[in-house]
Amino acid sequence: MFDIPVLLALIVLVALIFDFTNGAHDCANAIATVVSTKVVTPRFAVGAAALLNLAGALLGTEVAKTLGSGIVLPQVVEGSHVLVLAALVGAIVWNCITWYFGIPSSSSHALIGGLIGAAVADAGFDALNGKGIIDKVLIPLVASPLAGFFMGYLIMWIIYWACSRMSRRRVNGAFRRLQLVSAAFMATSHGLNDAQKTMGIITLALLIFGKIDAVEVPLWVKLSCAGAMATGTAVGGWKIVKTMGHRIFKLEPVHGFAAETSASLVITGASMMGAPVSTTHTITACIFGVGSTKRLSAVRWNVAGSLLTAWVLTLPAAGAVGFVSYWLLHFIWN
Repeated sequence: MFDIPVLLALIVLVALIFDFTNGAHDCANAIATVVSTKVVTPRFAVGAAALLNLAGALLGTEVAKTLGSGIVLPQVVEGSHVLVLAALVGAIVWNCITWYFGIPSSSSHALIGGLIGAAVADAGFDALNGKGIIDKVLIPLVASPLAGFFMGYLIMWIIYWACSRMSRRRVNGAFRRLQLVSAAFMATSHGLNDAQKTMGIITLALLIFGKIDAVEVPLWVKLSCAGAMATGTAVGGWKIVKTMGHRIFKLEPVHGFAAETSASLVITGASMMGAPVSTTHTITACIFGVGSTKRLSAVRWNVAGSLLTAWVLTLPAAGAVGFVSYWLLHFIWN
């Protein structure tokens, strides 16, 4: 129906739309704690997060390379022009569902699930890079929330020990200022990991269409993905901010600082290793870890159950939509 250049342009456009929804959906990752503790106004938090997401997106490409060749084997799916578009449709549909209901699910795993589903529809399970999926997706899927929980717990206990002789008022006053630093670190690390995922998808499309010879991210792809995510972040996802900032645990500035710092450390470490982790999973687990240091009953564990259900469903649900989307698009274009 369309010639290749038009289809490629459509894929890039849809990828940027996904990046926009990713920024809006995951806005809560960067600002939920700093807004809920009333350190800054929501408008200021969103604007700053958008700029720092933009900066973080330009700092590396390891995660983009993983999305470009570490999950689906490019040589197997070469010439499958609708594959990437189907993957994006799967991710966007799941993002919109969870966004509507205010569920902080993973945009990262929605994208990965859509890509896996579309690849299986195209060439069967031979299209998948099994080792890459295990090492870069499944292990981080489990490890990043666990690392976030224990990192948040540890950092909070260190703060308790260091500030044991200080008054509660003085502690919160100090951490109201420090939380500006931790929130900035969180927003930057979010851009470093999340925006790169769409860079990798667009790079894979360019490779499939023969526009580039290797999985190397062009500068225009970096800039466009960073800009789309920053714009989405500026719109914000306020239902998810409410879930993460209020329903899990009543946060004070010291808790926000501990949660953001621990999440940022985990996400930055994963980004350096090229692992496309879920920033949503990580920051949420950190909030649970921080809350657990106060007392177990301070954390609303029933919320954890509903969040866990969404996390478990994301990969297969987005994969199923990606699979169906592939066949629908394949029928339309052929």
